Amino acid sequence: MHLRDGATIGYLGGTGPAGSALALRLASVGFPAVIGSRTAERGEQVAAELVARWPKHALLVSGGDNRRAAQCDIVVLATPWDSAAMTVSEHADALAGKVVITMANALVKVGREFQPLIPPRGSIAAHVQAIIPRSHVVAAFQHLPANELGNLDHDVDSDVLICSDVAEATATTMELVARIAGCRPLNAGLLSNALAIEALTAVLLQLNVRYKTRVAPRFTGIPET
Repeated sequence: MHLRDGATIGYLGGTGPAGSALALRLASVGFPAVIGSRTAERGEQVAAELVARWPKHALLVSGGDNRRAAQCDIVVLATPWDSAAMTVSEHADALAGKVVITMANALVKVGREFQPLIPPRGSIAAHVQAIIPRSHVVAAFQHLPANELGNLDHDVDSDVLICSDVAEATATTMELVARIAGCRPLNAGLLSNALAIEALTAVLLQLNVRYKTRVAPRFTGIPET
């Protein structure tokens, strides 16, 4: 399960701001992306827009439907939280044996406040793992601001918390995060901890609104490796 240079990464539901920004950033450091969507046309459209926006980077980004994205070496689940379970269940066979990274957060906006929801089994990541038990589900990338992630003119300044019940999947994801300049991967334990990590996003979004900024977490006291 060691991260292979040039491994292709598929993005289920990758046409939204977070999924397309992560695809763009990882493609810029050598991991070809397949932007998936419910229709191949939509995936192809977003992929073409990303390539056209950053012509100097010679990005290997293509598009297609979610079926094509699920065939990749590593898969990122970038759908809205309420369609995550259905999406992975439709592609369970293709996802078997693979690292599947979920970046979804179950949130709702009540008035001007963001509030976390508690999905089945406590977190989106744990729910997804229960649906695709033959895959190695990892919770990661929930807190990276999409605007900064998708701006290749600047590094991303953030720690990235990573949870999984499979040590090798955690290690693979940590290697992937370490390739992003400015990001530091942190092993945050088992998938049960994804509940707290997903819920923290509501706090970060509220800080963004209150202070008109883009908050990303940094933790002190952890030695650099």
